[in-house]
Amino acid sequence: MEQLISYIAPAAPATRRPATGEEPPFRVEIGFTPNWYRRKIGIDFGQKWHNNPKYRKDTVLAMRKELNARFPGYNIGIMSNKPDLLTGVYGACTIAAIYGIPIIYSKDNWPNCAHRPLRDYEVKALIAPDLDRNHFFQNLIKQLDWIQKDQGTIIGFINWQGVLNNAHRLRGEQIFIDMFANPDLVLHLMSCVCTTMIEAAKRLHQRQKMSNVEYHFFTVSNCLVNLISPEQYRDFVMPFDKKISQVFDSLGIHNCAWNANPYIEYYASIPNVGYIDMGIKSDLIKAKKFFINARRAIMYTPMDFDSKFISQVKEDMIRIALSFAPCDIVVADIDEGTPDEKIIQFIDIVKEINSKIIEGKLLY
Repeated sequence: MEQLISYIAPAAPATRRPATGEEPPFRVEIGFTPNWYRRKIGIDFGQKWHNNPKYRKDTVLAMRKELNARFPGYNIGIMSNKPDLLTGVYGACTIAAIYGIPIIYSKDNWPNCAHRPLRDYEVKALIAPDLDRNHFFQNLIKQLDWIQKDQGTIIGFINWQGVLNNAHRLRGEQIFIDMFANPDLVLHLMSCVCTTMIEAAKRLHQRQKMSNVEYHFFTVSNCLVNLISPEQYRDFVMPFDKKISQVFDSLGIHNCAWNANPYIEYYASIPNVGYIDMGIKSDLIKAKKFFINARRAIMYTPMDFDSKFISQVKEDMIRIALSFAPCDIVVADIDEGTPDEKIIQFIDIVKEINSKIIEGKLLY
């Protein structure tokens, strides 16, 4: 099992990437919304950005240049010397789009899915699509061909989401009623979605391997988990999280910034967990004991970051370091209006705490 760390490519939603083993004990990952980049340098994040890798390359290079100018030496959003031309494509909509849900694009935001929930009979008749004949997936593969021809290698990641997130995009809010009124329908829908997530990720990995890039992990995004009870997670979602964990060498669990306390023990029963994140209100000491071998992370919300004085942010960081390190601190979705100076102060605070940990002056 390999550990995973947080990763936010320019204008992409937060995701994960393999750890190198040389990560600092207290590490920060910063990310900005598409609107932030649009306001700064005028990028259009509409359909062309997601479908045209040449245009996307130009914008990625422009975003990296802007980040370096504003935050010199901090390497925000940089995974490799080569530009990452894959991460962020289609936002969180890829699986839904494979199932035929239209994508709604935006000039200044991540894409969204059209709200066209499947009806009962449509869910009952649902089968996992044949990816070899799926128009949307094959168009994605064509982009990979272009990226390899241009860059030599295909680095980066697609955000496959989690079974509940994807099932909700297909079924809508009715899925929460289904858990009480029609559990078999929920399990059938999630089984189809899970199959597609696994098969699509495996095919992506195989295609990347042809360019001498190897990935062996998967991240499940449980952004909606706090809308269901721990028992519903156990009965409806966890079996598929476990199934995914048995296919890939390492599993990342994205719990968003929610309080993970009700789900920690269930998460701990899943094998091969190489990463887990949660909100600051979680029992961090307990979580550390349950996930001693995984890279842990705190999703520090942009609301907290914006609303708190920098001295309060520093107090939060010290508390997290004392109870949860080694870990990542993830501040994603920073939008227009957050001062660059505060971001620099924050990164420097994390670096200062990290130095104290290394020197033994801050014991965790």
